[in-house]
Amino acid sequence: TMHTQETILAARALLEQLTPLKTDCGRLCEGACCRGDDTTGMLLFPGEETLYEGCAFGSVIDAEFSLGGRPAKLFVCSGSCERENRPLACRLFPLFLKFKEDGSTKLRMDNRAKSVCPLTDYGLSALDPDFKQAARRAYDLLLEDSACRAYLKDLCDAFTL
Repeated sequence: TMHTQETILAARALLEQLTPLKTDCGRLCEGACCRGDDTTGMLLFPGEETLYEGCAFGSVIDAEFSLGGRPAKLFVCSGSCERENRPLACRLFPLFLKFKEDGSTKLRMDNRAKSVCPLTDYGLSALDPDFKQAARRAYDLLLEDSACRAYLKDLCDAFTL
């Protein structure tokens, strides 16, 4: 829905200028999270794929798994992007939103990032506090949208070990 897309754009805007470190964290790992292949990509939030129709720096593919009964969509980039148009998942990386038993949520390092991101070894304390705060605000916005909330819950269920 349009409301969902507005929510996603607002969440993306919160993380427009911030990255996990005060400096460009891609310099540490040579942009490991930007290097994929034909099947490696970033998961797109509900409806986010429509923002990439006719995109010059990447394409949307169906993932080989479903989330919430719908095929998940992945954005696969060519290795460099228009940063202002990068997907929300790229902006939140390497964070993950964990749902606790009582329904509350907390920021965690994403276990799936371990193979790619050296920062995961150091935990949340290694990340720029401004980045963490903006990510938390972005997640809070997303949680207010029913489609995004359901997506985040499905993601947590699917990838919590």
